[in-house]
Amino acid sequence: MDISKARESFPYLKHGKIYFNHASTGPLCTPVLENIAKVLYEKSETNIDEYRGLLSIMSETKNHLAILINTKPERIAFVDNTSNGINVLATGIKLKKGDRIILNDLEFPANVYPFLNLKRFGVEVDFVKSHDGIVTAEDVIELIKPETKIVSISQVQFLTGYRVDLEKIGKFCKEKGIIFSVDAIQGLGAVRLDVERDNIDFISAGSQKWLLGLQGLGVIYVSEKLQDMMQQDNVGWLSVADAWNLLHYDLTLKNTAERFQGGTLNSVGIYALNASMKFFKQFGFDEIEKKVIENSIYLISKLEEAGIKPILSGCSKKNIAGIVSFKHSEAQKIFDSFAKINIHCAVREGMVRLSPHFYNNTEEVERVVEELKKII
Repeated sequence: MDISKARESFPYLKHGKIYFNHASTGPLCTPVLENIAKVLYEKSETNIDEYRGLLSIMSETKNHLAILINTKPERIAFVDNTSNGINVLATGIKLKKGDRIILNDLEFPANVYPFLNLKRFGVEVDFVKSHDGIVTAEDVIELIKPETKIVSISQVQFLTGYRVDLEKIGKFCKEKGIIFSVDAIQGLGAVRLDVERDNIDFISAGSQKWLLGLQGLGVIYVSEKLQDMMQQDNVGWLSVADAWNLLHYDLTLKNTAERFQGGTLNSVGIYALNASMKFFKQFGFDEIEKKVIENSIYLISKLEEAGIKPILSGCSKKNIAGIVSFKHSEAQKIFDSFAKINIHCAVREGMVRLSPHFYNNTEEVERVVEELKKII
């Protein structure tokens, strides 16, 4: 599948919209719409109780996700959102008074509050201070103390788009016996992630952004080593090994990450994610990353030509993903003016945030920058 073919799968493009807001919510592509329509029809008319079909789709979707992050499907579980995914880790590792967790001052709150909630038990949270909108791997490692038990960081920073060197942090954490957690919601679906290479113990991500899925569905990755360390607070009937022996109340948990799927899941969300993952696979996960980075680098260069300095100006290619942001005193005016001409972006903390995906093209980048020059 080439770019022109991929673009045919996004109905909104027929209306002259330019959508550079995948860091907020991804649009639904035609394969997703068709799959949702199919399952809703079946549930309303032909195959109302389609649980066996859902099990097959869940398995297939986990296989795709496992390829995306280089793991085994049994290490992946579905949750409802990123926050509750991170809460699985925060509540499952029984930290004691004086233990420390490292975050940073540019994290999205989903990766903050589950850990701040542990302060009531005497756990301390250290925040790495950012510099010019960037928190590097070196900044994180420098703050690690002997009492540090968890390091949690976003794969791609939601505000500035900086893609941190996970491999460097993961290697250090492994050497020190520290749990390494990654909020991957701004990375999965845009750029690759390798849990083995990067020594990642835990991942949480929603499906509604770069994965082009629905709100209300997320995924977590839990390494086998970490799972063995966790004392699971929340269990449900599907958490246990003998779940379908309904009246045999044996609290022996499954030996896979499915133990964290306690009950009924967002089935429509899973069908949607399955369709988007198949769509991605047709284009190629590596090719998607290549196009996302190319679009970002081209956008940065065009903004620089227009006299605007994005946060990631001068950054290495390895630190760039899909988000390009710049500060501006009239950020809200830019956002409002863009909206009037069907250009979609976001404003966060006084920054204009642009986030094109793989199927966006250079013509759209050029138009966005040309319209921006008229506004400012």
